Amino acid sequence: MGKIAFIFPGQGSQTVGMGLALAEAEQSVMAFFQKADKKLNLPLSELIFNGPQEELTLTTNAQPALLTTCIAILEYFKQSGVKPDYVAGHSLGEYTALVAAGVISFEDGVYAVRKRGEYMEEAVPNGEGTMAAVLGLDRDKLREITEEITTEGTIVQLANLNCPGQIVISGSRKGVELASLKAKESGAKRVMPLVVSGPFHSELMKPAAEKFTSVLNDFHMNDAAVPVIANVTAREMTSIDEMKERLIEQLYSPVLWEDSVQRMLQLGVDTFIEIGPGKVLSGLVKKINKTVRTFNVSDKDTCMNVIELLKEENQ
Repeated sequence: MGKIAFIFPGQGSQTVGMGLALAEAEQSVMAFFQKADKKLNLPLSELIFNGPQEELTLTTNAQPALLTTCIAILEYFKQSGVKPDYVAGHSLGEYTALVAAGVISFEDGVYAVRKRGEYMEEAVPNGEGTMAAVLGLDRDKLREITEEITTEGTIVQLANLNCPGQIVISGSRKGVELASLKAKESGAKRVMPLVVSGPFHSELMKPAAEKFTSVLNDFHMNDAAVPVIANVTAREMTSIDEMKERLIEQLYSPVLWEDSVQRMLQLGVDTFIEIGPGKVLSGLVKKINKTVRTFNVSDKDTCMNVIELLKEENQ
């Protein structure tokens, strides 16, 4: 039997109406949306279920909205008895993974990512920083380009190493523009500017990391019940001290998603279950390794399908 990983999506997977059908059908699922509203003292569930999309997409809303929806879906899926051997999440999804692993409570998780979103928004004045996806260029070549431009005085660095040939760069607007041009000159197939409100996972997020330290220090944390694969190191972590450190670093360090998936494969994972809206991570996993199985669990039907399939195999 191969091992199972639960993986949780990051910002960008949010859609109006996510989790609604399941919440209406199951009070245990709806309870999470209500807890989030109460903890944040705002009608987050109203925004998740009914939009508008522009408001849901704001970093400060998207982060708690996704964590809430993913954990609510997980709660329903857990009734199946399927347990993960490892958990991981992309950027914000790492917090969902920590809640899933019993490291922080759901309420603390929702509060943490709301604050994280606020501090990320405040770290760099709007319009001064940005991100872009670079397709079809080797990571070493792209790193060389970004380091050269940063040395010359405009910050830009690798932010998300998603899968072979798909890397997101982040930094000052000028730095990202210069790196985009050089990437194209060096043979990148495409460079796509991303619609984001800031230069996430770059050095420019260090002010956010400093503020965020005090938020994390206020939480009660437990050692992880299931190893969490860290974005920053692509290695398993279970101890409180390490997890705190990595969460702070994660704000200004690249998300090593490709490396994290490779690490889980090394550890014997052959089934990845993406819990939450969309199939972004399932798609990335398939690009990293075509032979593994990926499932997406986002509502009652997808939950039941996966449960049935895994049951049959275990008989």
